[in-house]
Amino acid sequence: MPFKPEPTSARRQTWQAFSLLRRAALPDQRHLGWAVLWLVLAALLEVSGPIMGKALIDEHLLPHHLDWPRMAGLLAGMVLTGWIASGLRYLQLVRLSGLAMRSVMRLREMVYTHVLLLPMAFFDRAITGQLVSRVTNDTEAVKTLYIQVLFVMLDSTIVLVGTVAAMAWLDWHLMLIVLALLPAVLLIVWLYQRWSAPAVTRARALRSDINGQMAESIGGMSVLQANNAEARFSQRFAATNQDHYTARLAELRANAWLLRPALDLFNIILLAAVIYLFGQRAMTAAEVGVLYAFISYLARVIEPLIQITMQFSQLQQSVVATARVATLLDEATATEHAAHGHDAGLATARTAANDADAPAVAIRHLSFAYNEGHPVLHDLSLEIPQGAFVGIVGHTGSGKSTLLSLLLRFYPVKHGSIAIHGMPLDAIANERFRADVGLVPQDPFLLAASARENIDMGRGLTQAQIETAARAAHAHDFIAALDQGYDTPLGEGGSRLSVGQKQLIAIARALAGAPRILLLDEATSHIDSQTEQIVQTALDELRGTVTVIAIAHRLSTIRDADRIIVLNHGRIAETGPHEQLMRIDGGLYQRLYLLQQLAA
Repeated sequence: MPFKPEPTSARRQTWQAFSLLRRAALPDQRHLGWAVLWLVLAALLEVSGPIMGKALIDEHLLPHHLDWPRMAGLLAGMVLTGWIASGLRYLQLVRLSGLAMRSVMRLREMVYTHVLLLPMAFFDRAITGQLVSRVTNDTEAVKTLYIQVLFVMLDSTIVLVGTVAAMAWLDWHLMLIVLALLPAVLLIVWLYQRWSAPAVTRARALRSDINGQMAESIGGMSVLQANNAEARFSQRFAATNQDHYTARLAELRANAWLLRPALDLFNIILLAAVIYLFGQRAMTAAEVGVLYAFISYLARVIEPLIQITMQFSQLQQSVVATARVATLLDEATATEHAAHGHDAGLATARTAANDADAPAVAIRHLSFAYNEGHPVLHDLSLEIPQGAFVGIVGHTGSGKSTLLSLLLRFYPVKHGSIAIHGMPLDAIANERFRADVGLVPQDPFLLAASARENIDMGRGLTQAQIETAARAAHAHDFIAALDQGYDTPLGEGGSRLSVGQKQLIAIARALAGAPRILLLDEATSHIDSQTEQIVQTALDELRGTVTVIAIAHRLSTIRDADRIIVLNHGRIAETGPHEQLMRIDGGLYQRLYLLQQLAA
C-alpha cells in the first residue's frame, strides 16, 4: 500500500504544522522578534497619518488659519511617517524572507536525513515521486507560510488593532458600528474553511500522485513501451490530472465567492453607513476632519480583513503541506525500530576472543510474516561458522530474499532470534552493524559519479584502501583502463559500464568497508559466464577471512560453497555441500541443478 499520511483533523494538522515551524525556526527566534517589532512600529506610523490629516483639516484648512510652518510640518510628518513605515516594512520583509529560506533549508536537510534512516519496510509502501514531493514542494510551503501567510496575517492584525484604537479615540460610537461587522467577517472565514479545506487537502494529495506517476513512468519507460502501455498510462495520468483540476476548481470557487467580493461589499456598506450617520448629525466644522480620518481608516479596517481572509487559502495549503512533512518525520527510523533497552556500547564491549567463540550467524526458531496470518518463514534454525562460504537456494517464493532482509535488519525480528557473532541483532549499534555486514545487491546501484566515489561512498577511504578493495573484487584492471582511471565519471546508473563491471564495482564497494560478513543477493543472476567466474574467484579468495552468505539463482555460483541451504516454502528442506546434495535422488537441489544444466 503506498505511503500516504493518515487523515487528520484540521486542528491536528495546524498543530503539526506550527510545531514543525517552531522546530525549523528555533535558531532564528531573535530575527523573528525584530521583524515583529518593525511591523508594530510601521503600523503605528501608518495609523498616525490620518490623525495628522485631521489636524490639518480641522485646525488650518476649514477655519482658514493658514499657519504655513505648522501646515508644512503636518504635511512633512505625513510624508515622513509613510516613508519610515515603508523602510521598516522593507527591513522586516528582508529579515523574514531570510528566516523563511533558512528554515526551508534546515527542514529539507531534516527530511532528507530522516528518509535515509527509515527502515526498508517503509519503502515497501512508499512511492518515490511522493517522497520527492515531500522534500521539494511541501517544504517550500514553509516559505510561503512565513512570507505570504504569517507576515500578511500578522501585519494586517497589527494594522487592524491600531486602526480600531485610533477610531475609538476619534469617535467610539462610530467605532462600535464598524466592529459590529466583525461577526459577519468571522462567519465568512468559517464558511471558507469549511468549503475549501477538503478541496485543498485533496489537491495536495493528488499533486503528489501526479509526481509519483511521472517518476514511475519515466523509471519504467522501457517496460512501458515494450508492453504498448503508453495509452493506458496516459489515460491513468489524465484521470488523476482531472481529479486535481476538479479539486483546484472547488478551491477557486470558494475563493471567488467568499473572499474579496464579499468583503468589498462590506466595505461599501460600512462607507455608506458612516457617511449616513455623519449626515444625520448637526455636523460642525470640527467633525469634517473626523469624517476624513474615519473614511481613511475604513480602508485600513477592511483591507486587513480582506488580506487576512484571502490568506486562508494559502494558509490551508501551507498547513496541509507542512503537516504532511511532519507526518513523514514522525515515521520511526530503522534504529528506533531496534530495542532501546540495549546499550549501544554493549556491541563493542565484547572481546575478540569472545567473538571468535561464537558463530558468525546463529538463527533460532525464526518465523516471519509481512502480513499477519501469512508466514513466509517457518521455525528456521541454523548456524554459520565464521569464515564459511554458505549458499542459500530455492524456488521463487521460498523465503531466500526475506531471510536476507532479516539478516540486514531491514525488518524487525518478532518471532525467534538472530545473533551476529554472539550478539542479538537488535543489540548491535547501527554503526558497527553496517561496518560488520556488507551487501552486494542483485541490481547494483551506482551513483552518477566517478569509480572512486562509487567505491568510497563518502567514507573517506584512502586511494590504497579503494584499490585494495577493487583488486579483491577483480575490478582494478578495467577501472584502471578507463579514460581517467578511478576518477572517470561512470554516468547515470553506471551507464558507461557493462552489467558485469557494475556488479564488480558493487562487490568492491562492499569489500572496501572491510566487512566480517558479506551478503550477496543473487549477485550473478544478470552477468555473463566469464564475469561469473571472476566473481567465483573473488569469493574463493575471501574464504576463511570473511563469512560469505550468497543467495543464488545460478547454482554454479555456489557450487563450491562449504554448505548449501535449500529453502522450500519458508522451511529448510535440505542442507549440505554440493556433492552430498547431488546424491539425494529426487532431492530438491538435485532437480534444480539438473534443470539448470539442461537449460544451459
